[in-house]
Amino acid sequence: MKLLFDLFPVIFFFGAFKYAEKQPELAADWVAALLGAASVNPQQAPILLATVVVIAATALQIAWVHFRHGKVDKMLWFSLLLVAVFGGMTLIFQNEAFIKWKPTILYWAFAASMAFAILAMKKNAIRAMLGEQMKLPDPVWDRLNFSWIAFFALMGALNLVVAFNFSTDAWVNFKLFGGMGLMLLFILAQGMMLAKYVEEEK
Repeated sequence: MKLLFDLFPVIFFFGAFKYAEKQPELAADWVAALLGAASVNPQQAPILLATVVVIAATALQIAWVHFRHGKVDKMLWFSLLLVAVFGGMTLIFQNEAFIKWKPTILYWAFAASMAFAILAMKKNAIRAMLGEQMKLPDPVWDRLNFSWIAFFALMGALNLVVAFNFSTDAWVNFKLFGGMGLMLLFILAQGMMLAKYVEEEK
């Protein structure tokens, strides 16, 4: 359920884009009205409408977390900041390149913050999150941490490859299905690697 909730803005982004693709003229009128613009190119309307939706969905996600738990994780705030800035630039300039950069910046920010924590502060981010749930040898914690750094760095680069070498429709599909699929496969691989340590602990 948490994974589905985390994907809430991406799912709405995907849905809005696919709907607007089928009715680009109507979507262009909606976006023009929202932006107060004289007109919007129907070819750009799907990504622009999806951008409006993902900004609103991310804000609603944070509002819900704050209402339910009273505290919002810093990464959620950072995600909202990125989508507001890059999404806002996409809407202002009607240029989809900005919103396409957003996932890469987020992935690379994760990788950079984890790398800084382990190299400069000697703090293992994965151990800080999971240390109370399982006991692992120090080298395994380090391997886990660096594997997540590498994964986020790779995902950021892969997003740029798809975003600027394939159609916008292909990128939107990759953003939901490709990103989620690769994340699940990576988590599964991590789980298989950790299974033997969990068994040894039992």
